[in-house]
Amino acid sequence: MAPTQPSQPLTTTATTIERLRQLSQTSIQSSWHWAHTDVSILGSLQQDSWSTWPIAPLNQRQHIAWPRGQHPLWLCQRITVPETLHGYLVQDQQLKLALTWWAEQAQIFLDGALVQAGDLFDCFTRIHLSSAVQPGQSFIIALRLISPGHDDGALVRSHLIYEAQPNEPIEPGFLADELSVLQLYLTHFAPDQQSHLDTALRQINWANLSHRDHFHQSLETLRHHLAPLGTWIKQRQIHLLGHAHLDLAWLWPLEDTWLAAERTFHSVLSLQQTFTELTYTHSSPALFAWLEVNRSDLFQSIQYQVRSRRWAVDAGLWVEPELNLISGESITRQILYGQRYCQDKFGHISPIAWLPDSFGFCWQLPQLLAQGGIRYFATQKLRWNDTNPFPHDLFWWQGLDGTRILSLTLPPIGSDIDPLTMATYACDWETKTGLPEALWLPGIGDHGGGPTQDMLDKAHRWATSPFFPRLTFTHAVDFLQTLETRLASPPHQHSSLTDISLAPNASSAKSKTNDIDTSSPSDSDQDLSLPVWHNELYLELHRGCYTTHADQKWYNRRCEDLLYQAELFSSLATLLTDHAYPKAELETAWKQVLFNQFHDILPGSAIPDVFQTANDTWQTALATAKRLLDQALATITQTLPQPHAPSNTAIPIFIFNPLNWKRSEVVTITPPPSSSTKHLWCIQDSKGRHVPHQKQDQLIQVPEALHFLATDIPSIGYRLFWLSQQETSSIPTSKNCPDWSLENTFLKVTIDPCSGDLSNIVDKRTQREILSGPGNQLQAFVDKGQYWDAWNIAPDYAEHPLPSTTLNTIQWIESGPIRQRLRVIRSLNRSTFTQDYVLDVESSLLKIETWVDWQESQVMVKAAFPLTITTDVATYEIPYGTITRPTIPQTDEDKAKWEVPALRWASLGTSDYSISLLTTCKHGFDSQPSQLRLTLLKAPLWPDPKADRGKHHFTYAIYPHLGPLSAKHMTRKAHGLNIPIQARLHRPNTLAPDGDPWRSFLSLGDSSLVLSSLKLCEDDSQGFILRCYESQGETTTLNLKTSLNLDIQYSTDILENRLDSQVKHTPSTVSILPWGILNLCLKRP
Repeated sequence: MAPTQPSQPLTTTATTIERLRQLSQTSIQSSWHWAHTDVSILGSLQQDSWSTWPIAPLNQRQHIAWPRGQHPLWLCQRITVPETLHGYLVQDQQLKLALTWWAEQAQIFLDGALVQAGDLFDCFTRIHLSSAVQPGQSFIIALRLISPGHDDGALVRSHLIYEAQPNEPIEPGFLADELSVLQLYLTHFAPDQQSHLDTALRQINWANLSHRDHFHQSLETLRHHLAPLGTWIKQRQIHLLGHAHLDLAWLWPLEDTWLAAERTFHSVLSLQQTFTELTYTHSSPALFAWLEVNRSDLFQSIQYQVRSRRWAVDAGLWVEPELNLISGESITRQILYGQRYCQDKFGHISPIAWLPDSFGFCWQLPQLLAQGGIRYFATQKLRWNDTNPFPHDLFWWQGLDGTRILSLTLPPIGSDIDPLTMATYACDWETKTGLPEALWLPGIGDHGGGPTQDMLDKAHRWATSPFFPRLTFTHAVDFLQTLETRLASPPHQHSSLTDISLAPNASSAKSKTNDIDTSSPSDSDQDLSLPVWHNELYLELHRGCYTTHADQKWYNRRCEDLLYQAELFSSLATLLTDHAYPKAELETAWKQVLFNQFHDILPGSAIPDVFQTANDTWQTALATAKRLLDQALATITQTLPQPHAPSNTAIPIFIFNPLNWKRSEVVTITPPPSSSTKHLWCIQDSKGRHVPHQKQDQLIQVPEALHFLATDIPSIGYRLFWLSQQETSSIPTSKNCPDWSLENTFLKVTIDPCSGDLSNIVDKRTQREILSGPGNQLQAFVDKGQYWDAWNIAPDYAEHPLPSTTLNTIQWIESGPIRQRLRVIRSLNRSTFTQDYVLDVESSLLKIETWVDWQESQVMVKAAFPLTITTDVATYEIPYGTITRPTIPQTDEDKAKWEVPALRWASLGTSDYSISLLTTCKHGFDSQPSQLRLTLLKAPLWPDPKADRGKHHFTYAIYPHLGPLSAKHMTRKAHGLNIPIQARLHRPNTLAPDGDPWRSFLSLGDSSLVLSSLKLCEDDSQGFILRCYESQGETTTLNLKTSLNLDIQYSTDILENRLDSQVKHTPSTVSILPWGILNLCLKRP
């Protein structure tokens, strides 16, 4: 290439820097020939047949772009070394080719030989072309690129870098970067001194440009004159920590994750042999557990490096999970199993929750982390906000209960050693925090990779520069401990940088060194107290992840609920009998669930192969939990008394309540086949009194089933009913209804016969109409135009509504004294919604059981409920608590929360009345002062082109209730919807001894306490852990009542470490603070 002469030197720093850079670096972006073909051209490279290809055009961003869809592109050019660059001799210098691309696959060929490959994440490199170039030397570079399936491909940047030989004077381009760093720091911290830098730069002897030695001498003189500024900058420090973010599953199948981990870890271990100072961190004990079993030699090498403090397992949690959609107990198990693994395999727990990429963080996380022995929290995901930049880099995050945890906004992951990028980040960090020490994470990420030799070579080179902050390798925990120490130390008086005088000769420069204050910037007289963030950490992005891939949300909720019950009843069975507690099986099932809670699996943002594997895992965990639950209940029923059978043929029905409050609910049972056509089944209570019941309609899947209202089922207990035969045909069944209304003691619900919407819901207790317009209106919107299709919802979706659904049919399914069920079937384009409005006797909960055949693309559908109450805030359930969010946004942060997550319920409430939406597996909501909407389904095309297409089954409910909103009441209602009471028919060989027909095994007393777990202790086979949380935001007392002869022995943290000195208790009582999470060890006295 024939170099172009630079323009005449100007007097500004920026133009001088750019002129120096042009003497060592040159772009080759405009010289590529291109061909849209996948035919290999390697065999004809030397014949230059590619030279007839057209020159690739550059777009406005100076990129070479080509269409998305995994299309191939070849780029080729011959590079010939010139004698000079803009008059500067380049002979004998090193030559490197720097490339940055956006491609699903990238292959780089040098003179026909493959020298490197990359992908979307391993997307930049520097290729070594020559150790000592000679004028006229040439190289043929060919690139084979495949565009991403979801986005246009691009060659983003390509340029040549001429570098000086080791131990030779630095090249002009390196000085240009040094000067850029100086300019950055002066701009941020001493802007009134920049004119001195301009003055110094005029001393460069451009007349000697063609005489390299003389020109270098003038550059060295300049560097010496600037030495006082170097002293000032060297008071700062950038801590390096090698890192390779590795998504356990995302745009690759799980099997590829193991290979990427193996490749990455071998690379790091190899580099640590050469670069002995290199420290490295990785998260996810689940990944190391796989290595331990499948790559034991590699695992042992990592263990050795951990003991040598050259490798850190910064974990805290089993995986890096989604933290808005999982239960508080799931987060607890993430911490419990993650920390226990670290302790067992690496000798210590992790003091840091390393969660760089999870999609937002619930408000109870600080308390949970602190209870898991975690002192620090780190993420970089908040840098992705699409509306408001997150304001803090270092802050105290205060949880719902008041727990504070030191929190760090990490630098961007997947970063190179780039001096200007690093200095820009460090200046911004110091501006925000007042701290002169920053952290940087070099390493290729997302699909593994880690630091490269080129990164470490550049780090070595910049560590020797006098005009760059000190570079040292460290660990994240050491870095944070250093910051804690600085924050705890009182500030010292320090004068600012005010008198920089750069002399024209070396001796004068030396004499002026003392004119520059060399105190550490951290010693300035400034307030180093940290800001406090007292709220959730809401990610202003990826709002579609609350909804996408609904199957994952369904599986997760079902697994969580069944594992809770399997553990609970296994514990009861163990306490009541000689039943062997299935600890290993439960732990295995929990870890399967925890793995699938990874932040690209549960949110639904992965490729189809990932979900095929995940669904197999979900189903295995479900089967295990169900089997263990059935075994435990079967064991328990064998021990229970069955007094006063109303007849010799009567079959006992044990109704078990898995929740810690008394419940009355409609139960559906399936009687055994009757041997007589003259006898029909009936329900009787323990005293032989007939219980009203209703035969399920033939249109339901189990036509012989019976509904009845099971009343007053005790907390964590059971009540006995009987299934008997009677000689009558008077069992109530469905009856014909003249209209489309459901009605019981509490509600009258009317369905619009033209649309299938709810036209009225009247609360008969107050004669209040709760709907201000059509309720359960299915509103569909175009949802496209987002790069992160599965992750995001189009911000302008409300401007693109689709036509309303069409009512196909409306019909009664059941209309009896126990249950009324009215079915509406509606069409939306190619999709069908079948919804049953279900109203049970003695219930003010209207359930909407839903089946969908979903066949849309890039469409989102919501269920809207306009209401007759108006309020400024909506309340939502989060893991182990609640949060209020404004219905009328007041701040920019409020405005960004136009789609928000909730766990099981959301409510609008006034001082005398409240209305709530409850869900079994839907999490996305939006609210207005008089409306709640629930997002039901999305239909993205990337990265899974068929995400959510197909069959769905889920339930949600609307629940009007008297009085102001009670979080504890709503939490109980939502738990009840998700965890129904369990009915077990039991034909004993012999009747058990007489006894009470009901029993509460366990009660916690106060109505605001919610049981989260009853399980065997991890390390004590005689003890059981009872975990509960306070759900109303009030100080209260747990009053343990149990028929199992258990006492409170001591309180623990999540890791089951004893905390006697912190929580006072008696054998049966213990106080709990608002929103507190309580862990107790119970034993028999």
